[in-house]
Amino acid sequence: MAQRLDGKALAQKIQAQLATDISQRDPNLRPPGLAVVMVGDNPASAAYVRNKERACDRIGITSFGSHLPADTAQETVAELIDQLNNDERVDGILIQLPLPSHLDSVALLNRIAPDKDADGLHPENMGRLMRGEAGLRSCTPAGVMAVLKEYNIDATGQKAVVLGRSILVGKPMALMLLAANATVTMAHSRTEDLPALCRQADILVAAVGRPNMINSDWIKPGATVIDVGINRIEDETSGKARLVGDIDFASVEPIAGAITPVPGGIGPMTVTMLMHNTVLSYRKRFNG
Repeated sequence: MAQRLDGKALAQKIQAQLATDISQRDPNLRPPGLAVVMVGDNPASAAYVRNKERACDRIGITSFGSHLPADTAQETVAELIDQLNNDERVDGILIQLPLPSHLDSVALLNRIAPDKDADGLHPENMGRLMRGEAGLRSCTPAGVMAVLKEYNIDATGQKAVVLGRSILVGKPMALMLLAANATVTMAHSRTEDLPALCRQADILVAAVGRPNMINSDWIKPGATVIDVGINRIEDETSGKARLVGDIDFASVEPIAGAITPVPGGIGPMTVTMLMHNTVLSYRKRFNG
């Protein structure tokens, strides 16, 4: 059976270290601050925001929440971002996605000051990633890389396949694996013969948002399988909802060398890297 890569345990370990670092700061300095902007009443978004606020409380980060009505105008959200950019208490700004359809999410994300871009999605931070320069990194891919490091999975010389090409996960994930000296292939809905391509992967990262899409026929024996997907499905027997990934865990676990579970894999790491980015911005502000 594959080794289970426990993202939840690693997230707790990193958060504990962040909490220690914050507690040991100069007592004359304020704690780090994270501002989360949410527009509308999406239940999943509300749950994510609560998780982030709880993580802030555990670590010692001051949380500044802004919950705006669903019909809030673009100009109003933009003005709020400008205020947060200029707020000396705030080190990180996060816009909870998705936004209501009438809002231009790209314009709003780009309005965040690059050094307060807690999600690592600003073009300047993406450019730094492309150039191999230091900067804030996209949280989910950074969480994947932290898991690989924790379990001593060296990407050097490995064939890596990334399923999905979103700006949130797929594209930055490919760049991070490339920086770790893997040979990277990006695949997507238009890729021909996906199973054959995936069977070549020493490291497979799935971020397509389709429940249990990838089964054992897609997996190279001994491969490291990273499941970024979080899909809510209804159990036919109980009628209750449960979370599954993009990987059919039951069929893949006996074949893979290592695998992340859902839940308890990359999900907790995404929130943790958001906290990490906020603390990184804070340190840069006060330590140069």
